[in-house]
Amino acid sequence: MADAAVRSHKPATSRRTPAGGAPTAAHTAAEASDPRIDIDAVTNLLLGTWGETRREAREMIKDPAFWRIEGMPMAEHRERVLTQLHLLVQHGGSRRAFPAEYGGLENNGSNIAGFQELVLADPSLQIKSGVQWGLFGSAVHQLGTKEHHDKWLPGIIDMSIPGAFAMTETGHGSDVAAIGTTATYDPATEEFVIHTPFRGAWKDYLGNAALHGKAATVFAQLITGGVNYGVHCFFVPLRDDDGVFLPGIGGEDDGVKGGLNGIDNGRLHFDHVRVPRRNLLNRYGDVAADGSYTSDIPSPGRRFFTMLGALVQGRVSLDGAATTASALALHIALTYAGQRRQFDSGSGSDEVVLLDYGKHQRRLLPLLAQNYAQFFAHDELLRKFDGVFSGRTDTSEEREDLETLAAALKPLSTWNAMDTIQEAREACGGSGFLAENRLVGLHQDLDVYVTFEGDNNVLLQLVGKRLLSDFAKQFKGADAAALARYAVGHTAGRVFHGAGLRQLGQSVADFGSTARSVELGLRAEQQHELLAGRVEQMVSDVAGALRPASKLSPAEAAALFNSHQAELIEAARAHAELLQWEAFSDGVNTIADDDTKQVLTWLRDLFGLHLIEKHLAWYLINGRLSAQRAASVSRYIDRLAARLRPHAQDLVDAYGFAPEHVRAPIASGAERARQDEAREYYRALAASGEAPVSEKSLKKK
Repeated sequence: MADAAVRSHKPATSRRTPAGGAPTAAHTAAEASDPRIDIDAVTNLLLGTWGETRREAREMIKDPAFWRIEGMPMAEHRERVLTQLHLLVQHGGSRRAFPAEYGGLENNGSNIAGFQELVLADPSLQIKSGVQWGLFGSAVHQLGTKEHHDKWLPGIIDMSIPGAFAMTETGHGSDVAAIGTTATYDPATEEFVIHTPFRGAWKDYLGNAALHGKAATVFAQLITGGVNYGVHCFFVPLRDDDGVFLPGIGGEDDGVKGGLNGIDNGRLHFDHVRVPRRNLLNRYGDVAADGSYTSDIPSPGRRFFTMLGALVQGRVSLDGAATTASALALHIALTYAGQRRQFDSGSGSDEVVLLDYGKHQRRLLPLLAQNYAQFFAHDELLRKFDGVFSGRTDTSEEREDLETLAAALKPLSTWNAMDTIQEAREACGGSGFLAENRLVGLHQDLDVYVTFEGDNNVLLQLVGKRLLSDFAKQFKGADAAALARYAVGHTAGRVFHGAGLRQLGQSVADFGSTARSVELGLRAEQQHELLAGRVEQMVSDVAGALRPASKLSPAEAAALFNSHQAELIEAARAHAELLQWEAFSDGVNTIADDDTKQVLTWLRDLFGLHLIEKHLAWYLINGRLSAQRAASVSRYIDRLAARLRPHAQDLVDAYGFAPEHVRAPIASGAERARQDEAREYYRALAASGEAPVSEKSLKKK
């Protein structure tokens, strides 16, 4: 199939109101004489590898017992969500990832796929279940051994042991290695003494800590024989059956938050709390009765990152949940935009549907394209996660790739969720601000996604460091001649880049029209070249700037790195955007139906050009696009948005949401009914001969 150059048989904006009226676009593929997507086939694509599990989860949450009730007081909301977790147990939703001998299904990909759909019911339910089974339960499962599994996994799965995941501290969030809580071994009693030595070491923001948790997986500095062996995880009982803290344990309720108020977040502190030696989750490091420490991973740094890597599923699930929540917002906003009418031409014509306005297409359709890209990228991430955690591809290289991919995609999807939900809210006007239409609630609840399970900027810095490492490997063992060839080629590429782009149609005059030039010059292969070339140059530039660090003192090297930190993070972000574009392209290439492939190719092109437009300043500064050609990119995006307008409803219907998942009155058909009623009223009034005449008509006489 051709890419952006393929035109519809009939322009999407061919039908217009009488002279002087506002444009009225074709509202369906049939009206536009366009190809039409196979909605069911696209739904299957978006639901991905574990689509059946996602359908099962969606069927379950059609039950109103799982739904968020807007305006519910915090205390009631917390109890409702706790009840919902017990309902999940009854439906088998808690056991997908756990071993078969404990009633589990040993299906890690399925577990995440089902978990992320809960955001449609209530994000508080999604996150609280993630705390119980994805963090607390996963810590026991992934960091413990069979002794721990036998003792605690059954109770974790059936909710008789609700628990907290006590990693983050008030004083240290993303920097887990620097946490202050200690676990000091006492060989006389064969116990660890868990202690928070100062206020900043209190465990904070923990789900299940304020009220419901009976135990916690506590991360602390393991000290034995006077040596600190770094952060390890311990199973620590918190409360008795009456909900009262056990001796030495205290805490506070975090109280009302900006969102997710169905979760009992709180703080915990420990005053020389003793737990048995066997409560150390010792898969990666153990302490014998005499206090001697052993580990199969001799490097403290590698051991630390291996333990944290075992818990990467939180980032994977947030990427998927943010993508699904964004899809819900777009479904609501685009459905409403296809029904809501506002402003006529002044000549007595019908008012115009919001989505017929160019600005409305421009504000929502690129976000729709971006969201589709996220679905395809998330499925790739989920497949990699399942391969590692199932053991099929569990190598150190695959784990590193998984961690890097999760750290790249989670920031983009969670940031994009905030931008998308806010734009959708504004696009729905006052109706979008009503709680019943869910957009303000989604915005509140997903706000914290951008900082928990790793602050987004910190995660992208990890990605950037991996990119620098991979870049350096290109030259490992290379001789001077090879390095010289690279340097010359790189310099020539930067100095003469304009010549290369002219071969792609850089000169508008070569084709006679701006639109034709952009269509021929920004097909899939050129989009990829621009996106990939940006990543390569950004990483190369940062690497070159940091090269002197090897000859500097540690303090000077740190200062040099800090001065280029923002550039490194932007390079990582560009890398993640490239990954999303590539995943979208791979998804499009699997489509057999020509009509579906054509429309999704247009959507992919819209995403690619949207990314290029977003970074036009970089492309201009670095000579990758001429000023004339850069200006034409934005105009072509407008044309693509208009081309996709007749397909907007099909594309959001392909998300596969049922009315029970959407639950927004403005997306229920009620707006169309109101508009039809108003139009019929004025039609009947005009036909009756009793309609008042306008003041303007009198003045014309």
